[in-house]
Amino acid sequence: MADAAQWISGARLRTLPLALAPVLIGTGAAIGSLGGFTAFILDDISGDDDHVSFGQILLRGFLALLVSLCLQIGSNYANDYSDGIRGTDDERVGPVRLTATGLAEPLQVKRAAFVFFGLAGVAGIVLVLISQAWWFLVVGAAAVAAAWFYTGGRRPYGYMGLGEVFVFVFFGLVATLGTMWMQVGHLSLSGWAGAVSIGSLASAVLMVNNLRDIPSDTEAGKITLAVRMGDNAARIAYAVLVLLPFALLALAILDGHPAVALAILALVPALNPLKTVLSGTTGPGLIPPIKSTGLTGLAFAGLMGLGLAL
Repeated sequence: MADAAQWISGARLRTLPLALAPVLIGTGAAIGSLGGFTAFILDDISGDDDHVSFGQILLRGFLALLVSLCLQIGSNYANDYSDGIRGTDDERVGPVRLTATGLAEPLQVKRAAFVFFGLAGVAGIVLVLISQAWWFLVVGAAAVAAAWFYTGGRRPYGYMGLGEVFVFVFFGLVATLGTMWMQVGHLSLSGWAGAVSIGSLASAVLMVNNLRDIPSDTEAGKITLAVRMGDNAARIAYAVLVLLPFALLALAILDGHPAVALAILALVPALNPLKTVLSGTTGPGLIPPIKSTGLTGLAFAGLMGLGLAL
């Protein structure tokens, strides 16, 4: 039976930085759209946004973070369960697989997934009650469905090469823009630039993960985008996904937030995983770039979010 450490490992904590990232950028974009930190310090928020307080921003940001983290962990357990019962994880390298290794009963892993989906739902409902944006309940339900059907159900979209598309949409666009909208009720060009950037980096994490698993996924019949593209093209796609966000900083600068140039510093942690992936490394050698890419996304989001809020 799995112990606490193995359950924690099964939650795949290395993926959590990119659950935090969209909330950082969405919150930074929200603050920036109100005039930045200075507007709150000087109490210089006017017009339709004069009711927004810094405490409100923090509370809604915290709830959005809970939703994002719980969805990510729930998705990881759901993936463990679904791939495990299909046999896809039998020859997998990387973190412990609870279902495939028999460390936990499949039903236990499935329950863990839905516990975290439920926690995400509770936090989301509280956020909706505060913001009165009732339509977001539909978005939240769609996010849970996307997390489950990535590898769950009869025709999981993760087995059809669509994983990166859904990650881009839900962990990039929806998470970032949803955070901003819930806080201030409108969007901005900078918010969109940040959302596309984080969606790109989140997709890069999945791309390098699936690049590592091309041999086992091919054997198991799991046709990921990396399997469809082939090894060389998948490596190039990974590099494009990692570098695109740095080009998109120009949009936020044009939108009146020159301080987002700080995010260029996130190129530093991006260089090593780029070198590793483009050098042709395979198998377990691609595990470090998964973590490094996630940390690159977190660094980028923290710096861009700060730049937007200044």
